[in-house]
Amino acid sequence: MPKLFNRDYTPDALRRLTSTLDQLAGVRLYELSDGKARGLRAAEVWTGSGLRFTIWLDRALDIGPAEFRGTPLAWLNPSLGTAAQFEPQGYGWLRTYGGGLVTTCGLTHFGQPDKEGGEDFGLHGRIAHIPAHNVRVFTEWQGDDYVLIVEGQVRQSMLFGENQLLTRRITTKLGATSFQIEDHVVNDGFRPSPHMILYHCNFGFPVISPETELSVSPTSGTVDPRDTVAERGLATYTRFEQPDPANAGQVFFHNPTPDASGHVTARLHNPALGFDAFVRYRAAELPALSQWKNLSPGEYVCAIEPCTNHEGPRADLRQRNELRALQPGEEINYSVEIGVLALTF
Repeated sequence: MPKLFNRDYTPDALRRLTSTLDQLAGVRLYELSDGKARGLRAAEVWTGSGLRFTIWLDRALDIGPAEFRGTPLAWLNPSLGTAAQFEPQGYGWLRTYGGGLVTTCGLTHFGQPDKEGGEDFGLHGRIAHIPAHNVRVFTEWQGDDYVLIVEGQVRQSMLFGENQLLTRRITTKLGATSFQIEDHVVNDGFRPSPHMILYHCNFGFPVISPETELSVSPTSGTVDPRDTVAERGLATYTRFEQPDPANAGQVFFHNPTPDASGHVTARLHNPALGFDAFVRYRAAELPALSQWKNLSPGEYVCAIEPCTNHEGPRADLRQRNELRALQPGEEINYSVEIGVLALTF
């Protein structure tokens, strides 16, 4: 039963109080019409609780801007561009990376640029720049819950190479303060295909500020710096200093232990906001968690990144048996929840 404005409402009561439930919650499709991202299809979702977020349909159904009761959650970057502008080699990914609350990295590579078997693998892979097809949007009562669903398929494929199909469903409901990403990936080809995925969940100001602290529960397990730059900041990886030109980006590799239900929750607490932001995910398929902490002026962001493995050279991943290969027809499912936990009203 939806809880709105500190009261529970039955479906019949809400029907009587409104002419359309779009007054309270809904999904609106639109298309950007100006600038570098002109033509980018999007879906705006609002739940009636104050949670509002944008889904980039032409960017693998990733999540763009998001807010809770007018407070921004996501870090945004002005580089956002369309799939047609994507530069897949080297660090070209950054030229069309717009930040947003969730950017998917993969499906055959994420991390630093690499090369293997004569193929160049650019930063963080290709999937985030592939438009979705078979997009479906619907809202309906399911029992006492009014659900909002956006789903579609994203295919990463090449002749003589991979053919992986991602089917994504993003679900929330009237009164909700979070949304669920349910991903299904299948190797739709006839040869084994390397597979990896990382959910780049980007939080910005004011969720990230000098008052913010990160926690990972039920336990963060071990936390390892990616390199010597991160090693210098290991003692303060849970805190966020003032913007500083000398504060280069740092990446930390978490190895959390899941709770009894098999989940891990990363939580960002800023007492000034009245709510905590969180990422909760199923750890069986996403056993690793990376954290990108970047506090440079104008690039003030913390990314919480559930992933199949910690990034590294592909040759090293293969040697450690950490680079998974999906067999023909093999399938895998992922589940990630993102939202807020209101502390005060």
